[in-house]
Amino acid sequence: MTPSPLARPLSVVGVSGSAHAPSRTTALVSAVLDAVARDRDEVGEGTDTHLVRVDRIGSELAGAARRDALPVSIEGDLRRIETADLLVVASPVYRASFTGLFKHLFDVIDQHALVGTPVLLAATGGSERHGLMIEHQLRPLFGFFQSLTLPNPIYASDADFTDYRVSNPDITRRIDTAVARALPLVARTSPEPRSAFF
Repeated sequence: MTPSPLARPLSVVGVSGSAHAPSRTTALVSAVLDAVARDRDEVGEGTDTHLVRVDRIGSELAGAARRDALPVSIEGDLRRIETADLLVVASPVYRASFTGLFKHLFDVIDQHALVGTPVLLAATGGSERHGLMIEHQLRPLFGFFQSLTLPNPIYASDADFTDYRVSNPDITRRIDTAVARALPLVARTSPEPRSAFF
């Protein structure tokens, strides 16, 4: 892999849209974050990973219609999302879409902050039948933000987990492939232009 031109650790932020804990969605996002860190470690480069969990901030998030009404405790997570070099976003499939709290979180993200940000999409569901939610719901959402949605999404069903850990080797391989193909694109994507908007 070509070394990243970033002189600082790569900022990788995961967002789990699950409103419950423990959560297969959170486990999937964590597995992707771990894979990114491993891949970067192999080439001697640093990674700063952070996980935003809707189940932890949901009660405070749900009570605010606007960003300026949110408690200060959430602002740090919002800024991490807005300034990430790579976003890993996932939601459980709920009634053919992402969860309401996941959408509300991105409703309060600055409209221009994610322009050009690489986004790795993922989702979990009860069966394989729900996998197209990524293409029909998640990809258009980040298209609105003018983000760079990466071409290898990850979908995992309940059967791919054991005790809320990814246990299907096929999913692990899919994660490794998605990360291996994402990082060269991330290395070529400069986040600096986004700073002009906020």
